[in-house]
Amino acid sequence: MSLVQQSIAAHRFGLGEPSLAGIGDPVRWLQAQLAAAPQAWSPPPKPVHGEQDAEETKRRRYRDWLRAEAEARWTHQIDSAAPFAERLVTLWCNHFTVSALRGPVAPLVGAFERDAIRPHACGRFGDMLQAATLHPAMLRYLDNVQSVGPDSPAGSRGKRGLNENLARELLELHALGVDGGYSQDDVRALAAVLTGWTVDADSGEMRFDARRHQPGAKHILGRRYAEDGEGEIRAVLRDLATTPACARHVADRLARHFVADEPPPALVQALSRHYLDSGGDLAEVCRALVAHPLAWDAGFPKLKLPEELGLSAYRLLGLHQRVFEGVGASAQAMGQRVGAAPSPAGWADSAEDWLGTDAMWKRIEWAARLAGRVPAVDARSLAESSLAERLGPASRAEIARADSPRQALTLFLAAPEFQRR
Repeated sequence: MSLVQQSIAAHRFGLGEPSLAGIGDPVRWLQAQLAAAPQAWSPPPKPVHGEQDAEETKRRRYRDWLRAEAEARWTHQIDSAAPFAERLVTLWCNHFTVSALRGPVAPLVGAFERDAIRPHACGRFGDMLQAATLHPAMLRYLDNVQSVGPDSPAGSRGKRGLNENLARELLELHALGVDGGYSQDDVRALAAVLTGWTVDADSGEMRFDARRHQPGAKHILGRRYAEDGEGEIRAVLRDLATTPACARHVADRLARHFVADEPPPALVQALSRHYLDSGGDLAEVCRALVAHPLAWDAGFPKLKLPEELGLSAYRLLGLHQRVFEGVGASAQAMGQRVGAAPSPAGWADSAEDWLGTDAMWKRIEWAARLAGRVPAVDARSLAESSLAERLGPASRAEIARADSPRQALTLFLAAPEFQRR
């Protein structure tokens, strides 16, 4: 395999490896990482408040805990021996967005990743779909805790009715896509299936409240689901995950993230077939992705999102200090407040959404700030060892002409070849 393919593996599919020497055959290197799957990381203990603690003290402890949790996650990703698997975790967290912009959701964002996404990122999509849909963070974020069946015992009081938010996003964003062939009747029926799924006020855990559940059979996408209480949603999610529309949606999501903003239709079709043939096994679909020639022939159209840019730089430079500032705070300065996406659609993953003049200037400022905090680094050697033949003549010449190690590192981090996957 060429050095270009090794560099693609390191930066498009990985998190930015400091050297290409250990990659060898990039397809085998990437496929081997799927066998390990994403490893768990340990969150810091939640803050304990005393009865006499002032509110400001409680808020400070809470902020410190959220920061420590983010530090633990990013440090884990920087040190991970399976960066491809970690990229998958980030992708699926964005696909199944829960956002800290909704206050009650903020303390659950880390738990959502650990409980619903990370264990299933290299498993079966249907398992992840169920875990994400019924997680307390999702039930709160998309207001299912407010949804009550109109004909249920609780609904007879008439104070609340169906809330369709989770049902709509489940079909449109999570499972089928906007062209997935569903109707408004399907959304409403799915919302009825989801009634009763709420969050326990004392434990904070997901639970099913039969008194809120809409009774009777429901019809979704031409299938009839008999009344079965909490079993209804599990049956619906199993069926959704096996549809050709879901296969296309997942395949398109993977191809858009790893290959191109407008991926080759032949690649999406091939991944869809692997999805259906494997029963939605994401590891098998990803093995097909990295083995497909079209995954390597698209050039470098994908721009790193700010969080990804920070992680890849820290991983490349072997940094472990000031991780929150270097990744989280820097990403926010570049327009991405990690864990707080602006809508259920998550963060945009196309270059045009991040290529404005102001956005690019902020990336250059980030590169200069980070280079100023790093001990002297031979940026010329680092650029060659990590980007190899991907480093174009213009960028190579700029780095070579730098007046100082700091300026050379700034130019390397700001180079288009490093900014792109």
